[in-house]
Amino acid sequence: MATPDSHNPDLKAPENGKNGPLQGNKLIADYVKRLPSKPGVYRMFDEHGTVLYIGKAKDLKKRVTAYTKYKRHTIRIQRMIRATRTMEFVITESETEALLLEASLIKRLKPRYNILLRDDKSFPYILVRKNHPAAQITKHRGARKIKGDYFGPFASAGAVNRTLDTLQRAFLLRNCTDSYYEARTRPCMLHQIKRCSAPCTGEITILEYGELIKDAEDFLRGKSDVLRTRLTAQMQAASKETNFEKAAELRDRLKALTYVSGSSGAVNPTTFTDGDVIGLYSGGGQTCIQVFFFRAGQNWGNHSFFPRHGKDESAAVILDAFIAQFYNNKPIPKFIFTSEDVPSRDLLERALSERSGISVSVIAPKRGEKKTLIDRAVRNAEEALARKQAETASQARLLKGIKDIFDLDAPPERIEVYDNSHIQGTNAIGAFIVAGPDGFQRRDYRTFNIKDVDAVPGDDYAMMREVFRRRFSRLMKDDTLVWPDLVLIDGGKGQLSVVTDVMQEIGALDRTTLVGIAKGPDRNAGRETFYMNGRADFTLPPRTPVLYYLQRLRDEAHRFAIGTHRARRKKQMKSSPLDGIGGIGPSRKRALLAHFGSAKEVKSASVTELSNVEGVSETLAQTIYEYFHE
Repeated sequence: MATPDSHNPDLKAPENGKNGPLQGNKLIADYVKRLPSKPGVYRMFDEHGTVLYIGKAKDLKKRVTAYTKYKRHTIRIQRMIRATRTMEFVITESETEALLLEASLIKRLKPRYNILLRDDKSFPYILVRKNHPAAQITKHRGARKIKGDYFGPFASAGAVNRTLDTLQRAFLLRNCTDSYYEARTRPCMLHQIKRCSAPCTGEITILEYGELIKDAEDFLRGKSDVLRTRLTAQMQAASKETNFEKAAELRDRLKALTYVSGSSGAVNPTTFTDGDVIGLYSGGGQTCIQVFFFRAGQNWGNHSFFPRHGKDESAAVILDAFIAQFYNNKPIPKFIFTSEDVPSRDLLERALSERSGISVSVIAPKRGEKKTLIDRAVRNAEEALARKQAETASQARLLKGIKDIFDLDAPPERIEVYDNSHIQGTNAIGAFIVAGPDGFQRRDYRTFNIKDVDAVPGDDYAMMREVFRRRFSRLMKDDTLVWPDLVLIDGGKGQLSVVTDVMQEIGALDRTTLVGIAKGPDRNAGRETFYMNGRADFTLPPRTPVLYYLQRLRDEAHRFAIGTHRARRKKQMKSSPLDGIGGIGPSRKRALLAHFGSAKEVKSASVTELSNVEGVSETLAQTIYEYFHE
C-alpha cells in the first residue's frame, strides 16, 4: 500500500541553508540523506508549486542520488534540476505498484519534463445492455456503469458502427431505446428491412431473442468458427424439415458473418485472437505511435497518438512510458506486440498482469505474421506523422506571429478565449475555449452558469468578473491544472479593466498575458482593436494570417458560448414545474397533466384533488402540495 511522504517525518522538506532556501541539486542532495532504499514514486516541483517531473524507482535513494550528479545529465534535465524547489515522495510496497502509481500521476498531473500521452481519448465500446428483458445492443463511450456486457475498445466510432451494422444484419438485434420499444404496436422499419427481429411486438419470443443475443456475444468473443458450425448444422436441419423460411434466415446470418470475417481478412490475425499491435515512428523531434486493436480475431480499428517528449529520448523509452500510461484506464489484452524492445518489459508485464488479472506478454516480434502487422503499424505511424508535421508547421508560424504581436516570451502553448452569452440576462453563460500547437483542444472547453444573483441581468462586466474569479481562483488552488500563456477576452477596454482588477485581486496578474479583442466600427471583422495593459490600443493590418487566426479563436469562443446558451434555453423551455418533485416520474407526470390539463392547475390543486389522480397516493399528494406551498 502506498505511503505518502506527508505521513513520514523523515521525508520532510529540508531547512533553509545559509543563503536562503535550498534549491536545485543541493536541495535534492539534502533529501537524499533521509531517503530509504525502498521502491516508490518521487515528484519534483518548481517555485510556483507546479509539478516538473514524476518518476518511479526500485530504490528511491539510489535513483534520486543520480540527480545530484548535475553535469552527467542532458541540458534539458539540468534545466529541470535547477528549477526544482521542493520534492515529494510516496513509498510503495513493490516496484510494480510504483510503476502503476507513476503512470496514474503522470496522466493526471501532466508534468512538463515527463513523456506524456497527450491524446488520451476515451474509446467506444459495444454494450449489450441487460437491464431489460430484451437486451439492447448499442455504442457506448465513457464510464461503464450500465449493467451489461462490454466489448472493445474500438479505435473509432466508425469501427463500432461497422460492427454494429454486421451484428444487426446477422443477429437481428434491437438498438432502440426502452421508451421506443414499449410504445410499439407494430414492427418498425428495421424489422421490414431484416435488421431487427422485433421482440417489441412479439414477432419473436423473449427466449428466442435471448438465443440471438448469446450468438452475438459468442461472435464478439471470437467464437465465430464454433458459431458458424452450429448455424450451418441448424440450417441443414431446418432444410431437411422443409422449414425453408428458417433455413433462409440462417443462411443470411451465415452470409453476414462470412462477410465481416472476409471483408478485412488481409489484416485479421490467425496466430492470436486478442492483442494490441503498437508501432512507433520518430522524425523531426516528434513521434507518432500507431495502435491496432485486435479482439476476437478481428481488427477493431487503429488510432494515432503523438506523445510529448524531449528530443533526446530514445524510441524504446518513449514506447515504455506510452504503454504504462495507455493501459492505465483501458482493458488490457493478453498480448501487446511492439516495434521496439522496451527496457522495462518484465516490470510492465508484472504490473499489467497484476492490474488485469490475466497473464500479459509484451513482445517485440522479429518474424512471421506478427512482424508483418508491426511493420504495417509503423508505416501507418510514419504517414500519420508526416500529415501531423505539415499541419503543425502552419500552426507554429501562427503562434510565433502571436508571440511577436503581443510581446510574449515564447509562442503560447495554451491560449484561452473567453466570451459570455445571454438574452436580456436570462440563461446567462460564461465560457472559454482552448487552443494551442495542436489546434483547438475541445476536451478543455468549459462553461460557467452565472450564479451572482446581485448582478444586474445582462451586465457583461459582472458576468466576466464572476467567470474570471471562479476560473483563476481555482487555478491558484489546484497545482494540477495548466495555466494559459495568453488569455483573449471578447470585449474592449472596459472588459479588460474588469478582468485585470479580478486577476490583481487574487494575485494572478503576473501568471499570464491578458488581451481584449473588440470588433471595429459597425462590428466589422477585419478592423478589430486590441487592448493590453501598459500598451496603447492597436490594430493589425487587414488580411494578415495572424489576424484571421485571432478572428477564428474569437468566433470559436462565441460559437461555443452561444451554443451552450441555446442548449440551456431549450432545456428550460422543455422543463416542467413537476420535474423537481421527488417520486414524480414520466408516468405520474403524464397522469397529473392529463387530469388537470396543465402544470398551473396541478399547482393550485388541493391534497384531496391530487389524491384522486390514478397512481398518486395521499402521501405523494401531500408531497406535491407542499412542494408548491412552502
